[in-house]
Amino acid sequence: MSFSSEPVVQIENACIFQEEKTVLNNLNLKIDKGEFVYIVGRTGSGKSSLLKTLYADLPLRMGTMRIAGIDINGISRKQVPQLRRKLGIVFQDFQLFTDRSVAENIYFVMRATGWKDKAKMKSRLADVLMRVGLGAVATKMPHQLSGGEQQRVVIARALINEPMLLIADEPTGNLDPEVSDGIFKIFMEINKSGTAILMATHDYHLIQNYPKRVLKCGDGCIEDSTTEALEISKSN
Repeated sequence: MSFSSEPVVQIENACIFQEEKTVLNNLNLKIDKGEFVYIVGRTGSGKSSLLKTLYADLPLRMGTMRIAGIDINGISRKQVPQLRRKLGIVFQDFQLFTDRSVAENIYFVMRATGWKDKAKMKSRLADVLMRVGLGAVATKMPHQLSGGEQQRVVIARALINEPMLLIADEPTGNLDPEVSDGIFKIFMEINKSGTAILMATHDYHLIQNYPKRVLKCGDGCIEDSTTEALEISKSN
């Protein structure tokens, strides 16, 4: 990991779009290395579109964005893998290949981000699975795992390249409360090791039980708990 003091996320005068509709205007935001930040907001408020813009799944049309030391403005398709090597992405719906084993799901991402040495790949696979408490599932298929176990695999996959920033979009949204708590504690451990985390969530209890900085999307802007008191409720 780099030791520069540059924020892991730096956004200036950006507008975020959902198709042709502007959902966030004149966005200025910084997230420092090692920070843990929640992002909340009603469906359609722009939080998922913001996350997709951060990892270059949606284009940045207005403003400037620098993520993990890489400028997003006008990023080319060839540059996206370089960005993704510095990010980890965790989805609510897992997005695992159902016809491939856990190992092959993770190897797919490794190959896509430039890994070639098979011995190093095997060693790294074992490391990340152990880190999420799944040391014995490499040969299993996704359907043989519980929802919580599948989400742990997704987190392991996101950790492959030791990301500077882990982006999680509703990572506990499909899990029951007890499993959600276990998954969240994994994120806490990852954050303690120095990885910044930006987590979109509707889970009011998580925010209550584990208070951190909160960004709230709504009415075309983002409110920040570090600069103003926010009203966070189950409807956000």
